[in-house]
Amino acid sequence: MNSRLPWGLMNSSPAPCPPDQLHGIHQVVVEWFSEAGRDLPWRHPECSAWGVLVSEIMLQQTPVVRVLPVWRAWLDRWPTPAALAAAGPADVVRAWGRLGYPRRALRLHAAATRIAHQHRNEVPNNHAQLLDLPGIGSYTAAAVAVFAFGQRHTVVDTNIRRVHARLFGAKALPAKSLTAAETRLADRLMPKDTELSVKWNQSVMELGALVCTARSPTCHECPVFEQCAWIAAGRPEPDYVPKGQSWHGTDRQVRGAMMAVLRHSSDPVPVSLLLTDRSGAEQLATRIENPGRDSAELLARLWSLPAPPEQRERALDGLVKDGLASRRDNTASLPD
Repeated sequence: MNSRLPWGLMNSSPAPCPPDQLHGIHQVVVEWFSEAGRDLPWRHPECSAWGVLVSEIMLQQTPVVRVLPVWRAWLDRWPTPAALAAAGPADVVRAWGRLGYPRRALRLHAAATRIAHQHRNEVPNNHAQLLDLPGIGSYTAAAVAVFAFGQRHTVVDTNIRRVHARLFGAKALPAKSLTAAETRLADRLMPKDTELSVKWNQSVMELGALVCTARSPTCHECPVFEQCAWIAAGRPEPDYVPKGQSWHGTDRQVRGAMMAVLRHSSDPVPVSLLLTDRSGAEQLATRIENPGRDSAELLARLWSLPAPPEQRERALDGLVKDGLASRRDNTASLPD
């Protein structure tokens, strides 16, 4: 084995490498983060736990650059859980805009309602209580406990898993889905000191986001290049080719186009307008009074999709089932 390779990789050893070596890795990565980490508002000391929770929900499967303006607008409008809880679902979905996966907006609304009513409008600092909130999974509960309250918990997201896989496992990519072995490794890598553990979680996550990326890692910029097991092993190819989520031609694309129309319409939209294609559009468009430029363009985009009638119907039914749309009297709108 190459002498640079850490010891005890991905096995039953109580630590993935000698304690002094692991501590050195902790220090180097944390120091790198202190200089290279992005200045994000939810990382500021004055950011509330509510702001951190909102950011964690919004950042799921969504890049920071898209989240930033929506997060700021959201916190300006709803600075506390009670403020969001008092809003209607339609306003919440509309404010979510184009972040994608809009069910997250409804889950955040449900969590805010629970916090306002059962936790005196304060995000709970207890991990178990965080996990008990509607729509909050194990990752989000741990992330809020760590980044909002400075507690020692293991946070494992895609970026962290990728750094761990390369740095300690000599693998190009982590498993397709989180495994028990990855969780055990993350636990073993956690510094015992609480303050350092918080910084370690944040630093490794940032390293994966900025340097140790999935497709084009900039290894020459990595602070632990010399300690990386993947580099020492000759950068072996991944066991699988990662595939991005398909979009064009999918129900998700049709749902997104329908949601855009509903978000920009102040009145219920005739269902026939949502289910038709370009061939019947000109006749049906006259049924909306003064649709406005934005609505007209959004309808045109929806109609242009190569989606058969059954797919359009399935997409609308899915929006209604997920609570993202209401359908009555041959019209559809955002949820009441």
